[in-house]
Amino acid sequence: MTIDPTTLAAIAVMAVATYLTRIAGYWLVRHFTLTGRSAAALEAVPGAVLIALIAPMVLATGPAESGAALVTILIARRGAMLPAVVGGVAAAALLRLALA
Repeated sequence: MTIDPTTLAAIAVMAVATYLTRIAGYWLVRHFTLTGRSAAALEAVPGAVLIALIAPMVLATGPAESGAALVTILIARRGAMLPAVVGGVAAAALLRLALA
């Protein structure tokens, strides 16, 4: 097996870029005080990323998955995450059987 130098260089450049991006974030947070709208915006980022990842799959896959997502949301509103996950998986399986 041979290692292509171009591939190795691309991997190294991507690793450095990833490292610098993470370090820059820590540096910015440490050297600047966030208040008001900027703090609220940063607090909303994890939820926004999660929705951006989940919403296309919920809306593009089919009625069983969309129904399972609705069941998961309804269970999760009570605050317990494990029952929401179990309920969503069970709903997906049952809806796939019912709609097949």
